[in-house]
Amino acid sequence: MSSLVLPVPFQVSFEFFPPKTAEMEETLWKSITRLAPLAPRFVSVTYGAGGSTRERTHHTVHRILQETALVPAAHLTCVAATRAEIDAVADDYWNVGVRHIVALRGDLPADRPHPVEGGYAFAADLVEGLRKRHDFEVSVAAYPEVHPEARSADADLDNLKRKIDAGATRAITQFFFDNWTYLRFVDRARKAGITVPIVPGIMPVTNFTQMVKFARSTGASIPRDFARMFEGLEDDPETRKLVAATVAAEQCQQLERAGVTEFHFYTLNRADLTYALCHVLGLRPSRQASAGGGQAGEGARA
Repeated sequence: MSSLVLPVPFQVSFEFFPPKTAEMEETLWKSITRLAPLAPRFVSVTYGAGGSTRERTHHTVHRILQETALVPAAHLTCVAATRAEIDAVADDYWNVGVRHIVALRGDLPADRPHPVEGGYAFAADLVEGLRKRHDFEVSVAAYPEVHPEARSADADLDNLKRKIDAGATRAITQFFFDNWTYLRFVDRARKAGITVPIVPGIMPVTNFTQMVKFARSTGASIPRDFARMFEGLEDDPETRKLVAATVAAEQCQQLERAGVTEFHFYTLNRADLTYALCHVLGLRPSRQASAGGGQAGEGARA
């Protein structure tokens, strides 16, 4: 006997980085314009340790607030800054209307391998400080393949739980290419008492060589079969794009069949692959968002 199963609400979020040049800014805003009709739950903007990078992040977040109906989630790292400096940034975000922060420790500078004296030492401390200061929604990072600096997988999971216990409401994973890695990680997290959503971070591969560098720095593994699909395509961007779309679509579809209903896409400020993946998953442009009105939130699903 068969039963009718209604489709589960499906949500996505998109991550961008602040542009360094006028040309890169034009590319970013073309991507935002292209992806906005999909009505993502939120769009996040990364945040670097350097002063100029932070200013570009603030500018991008403010522009999203002023010129779009999208909900911005501002990344905030606590390295290389005092508690007072971080608190001032958080206050500024709250005052302009930002209600969602992605709280991260950030990478320690090579010339300063320790947290700033008087600053937030770890992401859990930052989460606690943000939640005490304003009623932010706070997302944090999770590492299915263990953070490179963690003593062990158990220690890394303990750190994630500290961030959740401090007030974080969502975890977004580092990108991965083996779905079983993510699924096993979620199972371990649930057994450890972590109940908040653990949203898979998906990296569509626009440049395999660049992605390998990212993977090495974050500890993400690259399955042999995955790498083999990109062999010999260094000088063939059109075929590489087709392969990338096929591989990423298969990864997302497998996760969806496993029960995943929310994805966070690392767009690298490029819209084409991310838009195609959302289409394959059944997400369609919201008429309201396409018309430029209404609140960003949940896209229409076919």
